[in-house]
Amino acid sequence: MTQRNWTSDSDFTLAGLSSDAKFQVLLFVIFLFLYLTSLGGNLIIIATICSERKLHTSMYFFLGNLSFLDICYSSVTVPKLLTGLVGGSSKISYRGCITQLYFYVSCCSTECLLLSVMGFDRYVAICNPLHYNTIMNKYRCLQLAVGLWLVGFASSVIHTVFTAELPFCNSRRISHFFCDIPPMLKLACSDTFLNMILILTAGGFLGLGSFVLTLVSYVQIISTILKIKTKDGRRRAFSTCASHLLVVTIFFGSISFMYMRPTSSYSLEQDQLVSLLYAVVTPALNPVIYTLRNKEVKFSLKRTINKIFFHN
Repeated sequence: MTQRNWTSDSDFTLAGLSSDAKFQVLLFVIFLFLYLTSLGGNLIIIATICSERKLHTSMYFFLGNLSFLDICYSSVTVPKLLTGLVGGSSKISYRGCITQLYFYVSCCSTECLLLSVMGFDRYVAICNPLHYNTIMNKYRCLQLAVGLWLVGFASSVIHTVFTAELPFCNSRRISHFFCDIPPMLKLACSDTFLNMILILTAGGFLGLGSFVLTLVSYVQIISTILKIKTKDGRRRAFSTCASHLLVVTIFFGSISFMYMRPTSSYSLEQDQLVSLLYAVVTPALNPVIYTLRNKEVKFSLKRTINKIFFHN
């Protein structure tokens, strides 16, 4: 097979989710709803956290970061997906594909670190409450936030460069609805062993490392909660981290399935479903998960909505 790197003037073709026109209309309605829910829900959470003084704590500061990240996450992939579903072009330029890959991996890496930091915040709040305000002060939180965003976006450069340098075969059809590393490696003519090693090492450092730190935090949290003598005290302590624990389980479970395995086991149907879960569905669900489990956020949310829409 002739090997070549596709130039910026060449296009890839995204396989999409379905070739059935009627089913595409249904999918368009569903994903448009999820995308608007993600944008609206996360923007309202950010506005609520910014406007309510009592929410100006480290816990809600990082929740605001997660909401903004979810907006970026879904905006990287969903608009192109919606365009393809309504009969638009399923083609994406080489530069557009590499750009989408970069921002998608950046958001993914940043969320790994952010969820780990949020777990540490809950650990300090429950296991060391007397020193919580000292340890998680505003300056420390700002340092952590800037650091995790910089590391997340910097680490993506390595993956993007190594993927862009691959020679691709004559087929330019990406078996996915967006440009991601595993389906692009399937198109490469050359050996992708180095790319797989990079995914596993970087995944081990960022993904697995973040998961282990989060797991250690929750082992300590659960151990501390079980020592609380009253049932009501245990319930209130657990309620402060239940939402985060659910988000962590969904995110790290799906990410592990996608990236911590060889490309030879790649399955279009399975991987599309998993990708939809953490790239489209989860950003829309996160505002619901955090508001339903948190009375303080629900109360502040009602006040913010009244201010915006009813001027009360």
